[in-house]
Amino acid sequence: MTDPLRQLSREGVAIWLDDLSRQRLVSGDLAALVRDKHVVGVTTNPTIFRNAISASDIYDEQLSQLAQLDVSAAEAVRLITTHDVRSACDVLRPIYEASEGRDGRVSIEVDPRLAHDTARTLAEARLLWWMVDRPNLLIKIPATEEGLPAISACLAEGISVNVTLIFSLARYEAVMAAFLDGIEGAQRAGRDLSRIGSVASFFISRVDTEIDRRLDKIGTTQAQMLRGKAAVANARLAYRLHEQVFTSERWRRLAAAGAQPQRPLWASTSVKDPAYDDTRYVVDLVAPGTVNTMPEATLQAVADHGVIKGDTVRGRYTAARELFDQLAAIGIDYDDVVRGLERDGVAKFQASWTELLEDVETALASHRSRRASC
Repeated sequence: MTDPLRQLSREGVAIWLDDLSRQRLVSGDLAALVRDKHVVGVTTNPTIFRNAISASDIYDEQLSQLAQLDVSAAEAVRLITTHDVRSACDVLRPIYEASEGRDGRVSIEVDPRLAHDTARTLAEARLLWWMVDRPNLLIKIPATEEGLPAISACLAEGISVNVTLIFSLARYEAVMAAFLDGIEGAQRAGRDLSRIGSVASFFISRVDTEIDRRLDKIGTTQAQMLRGKAAVANARLAYRLHEQVFTSERWRRLAAAGAQPQRPLWASTSVKDPAYDDTRYVVDLVAPGTVNTMPEATLQAVADHGVIKGDTVRGRYTAARELFDQLAAIGIDYDDVVRGLERDGVAKFQASWTELLEDVETALASHRSRRASC
């Protein structure tokens, strides 16, 4: 029998799980996915944590204790999420050591309400790095214009970074430049470059969702023929940029000093349109030196019926560029699409964070009320 996830790993794609909960940790489910499904990393976001906390009573004991201490909802969220991420880091620590820091990483996101505040993003990143206190942590920082200098500063201090919410090719180039600036800063400070990790999270499915919406509005036969192609093409062109940057003389000097490359990470890989194959954002984005972070449903779909066809990225750059020329010719403004996606992406994570705070505040208030009535 074939094992598509094993095949994917052998093609150079690191399989990460885009989900985390305390239930996964205490039940051994995360450890089982590592053992049986080739999972070598974990990513989280505000929506994932909100779903985890609201869907289970496993957090009740900790919430009760925090209520007794009268901590704020924001501080409770930090304590709860860093606890889970620290535990996940411990589960994945053997992979981190065996891969010499390449994999075995777990991500935690800075408060997304700080996405346009460089100084506070950096302060939050430092705090989370200190609170989790594990070398295989990644701090997620949005790839906003204000986030870029915070990314460089973190890396220069030896804080590993997952750069999130990347949609545009131009912004991706700026992210890679920020990465190189940061690693050079770490080198000047005499840090061990080999243990500073970074991935650049390029969002996939949302690109198709938005461009398909615009194509449907145009409504022509030509427009319909272009549906469902932009997201993969965008990622393939991003990989081409990655190849160019990480074969440059600037990078070779850092690699010679022990630095690890910043890998492209394909995020938002669950299919939003049921008409599309549920494994497409995995099997169509196979390339060496990449990461694909998947919700469990996508992971299981690939394990069940994914067809790994080898490298499906390199050698397809011309076709990808031609696709965007065709989109432009019928009125799809790429720059407008990616600007809107970044704006909406930040807003969605901010809304999830606010809802998470509200849920935790409600739970804390309930525990305080119960204590008062005793």
